[in-house]
Amino acid sequence: MKQQTLSMAQDQGFEQYRKPTRRDEFLQTMNRIMPWAALCAVIEPYYPKKGNGRPPIGLERMLRIHFLQHWFNLADLACEEALYDSASLRRFAGIDLGREPVPDATSLLRFRHLLEQHQLGEKLFAEAGRVLQDSGMTLKTGTIVDAAIIAAPSSTKNAGGKRDPEMHQTRKGRQWFFGMKLHIGVDSRSGLAHSAMVTAANVHDKHALVHLLHGREKRVYGDNAYRGQKALIHSRAPQAKDFTNERVRRRKDEPADERKRSKNRNKSKVRARVEHVFAVVKRLWGFGKVRYRGLAKNACRAFTALALANIYLARHRLTAQVRP
Repeated sequence: MKQQTLSMAQDQGFEQYRKPTRRDEFLQTMNRIMPWAALCAVIEPYYPKKGNGRPPIGLERMLRIHFLQHWFNLADLACEEALYDSASLRRFAGIDLGREPVPDATSLLRFRHLLEQHQLGEKLFAEAGRVLQDSGMTLKTGTIVDAAIIAAPSSTKNAGGKRDPEMHQTRKGRQWFFGMKLHIGVDSRSGLAHSAMVTAANVHDKHALVHLLHGREKRVYGDNAYRGQKALIHSRAPQAKDFTNERVRRRKDEPADERKRSKNRNKSKVRARVEHVFAVVKRLWGFGKVRYRGLAKNACRAFTALALANIYLARHRLTAQVRP
């Protein structure tokens, strides 16, 4: 074991009256339950090897810093500065300023480009799902499908004078939005996302439905955007029943069908679990707006955020399993 420097000793609680913050507790929990070996194994075949030139930074350290960027919504340069500023972040990443500097923003950028180039965000999402299933959180009989709009800058005040060509606008209610859509399929029992798809915002929700079902469902829940898709659901999941919400009235002058409204209310009690995933990704992780141009880069971020959201939502069960 390496001898601790004064800097590391201070980071680990040298101060007499230091109090653990909520950030400290969160990072300690995630450090304990995160399947680091399994996630690193996904990236290891593509990560630079030791050889000529400067040796690469440790893979697990780069992955830890990459996750910090997702959890605290940090750009590359902002993350580098946050690591110099915060002892709790350095502790989580295993950085001792008495021995080594923080990886610079360019290194963080190259690591992110590596994940985007090989679509490793999607693979991390799949591996996290496999680990959770091995822990006993298997897929049950129902899937909830939904989509959320992730906003993109609509301004043309940039070098090219154009908006992102891969993003599009769509109308929701009486308001127009510009950006992309994140479609997810969530297990109705555990509330964890098992499938996802990223499209432009103008793609209708129903077009991603077939990609969000795993095929063993007995029930499929969704809002009004998925109504009338029984044939499509049956083609993917032959045993599934359509539990999507129905329209309670066709015209404003018609009275509402109270029987359908009551059924919709009961379905929505189950369907509301999908919003927990979006709340973590968009509110806690700060992915309400895109950070990069193009769907591929933002899709990598979306899949990684969903993998982290699943582990976060299952943290209590995972903590009980790893507790000595």
